[in-house]
Amino acid sequence: MSEGIGVIVYSPMASGLLTGAMTRERAAKLPADDWRGRNPDFTEPNLSQNLALVERLRAVANRHNRAVGEVAISWTLGNPAVTGAIVGARNAQQAEGVMRAGEFHLTDDDVNEIEAFAEAAA
Repeated sequence: MSEGIGVIVYSPMASGLLTGAMTRERAAKLPADDWRGRNPDFTEPNLSQNLALVERLRAVANRHNRAVGEVAISWTLGNPAVTGAIVGARNAQQAEGVMRAGEFHLTDDDVNEIEAFAEAAA
């Protein structure tokens, strides 16, 4: 924001991939008309790597009694270059989790753990 420019990111939960609900089996059963079935993030070899990241996010979430998606959103919003995020929700429970994520701040150790994993996987 030093230049007065804001950045709003789209889909910090990677179209459902980082919610904690996506599994290898669920990805394999996506309907033919679901674009995610053709997206490299939802197919191998990237799917295994992405699901491993979800498990890292889950470990952080468990330490804070939060949902995996909340950690993904908080991680995104914690980036100083990010002003805001466009996050989708399909029901009231998901919307509540999105709102809780805005109040949740990861510790430096949490961020370092997530980023070290992401960098090693890249």
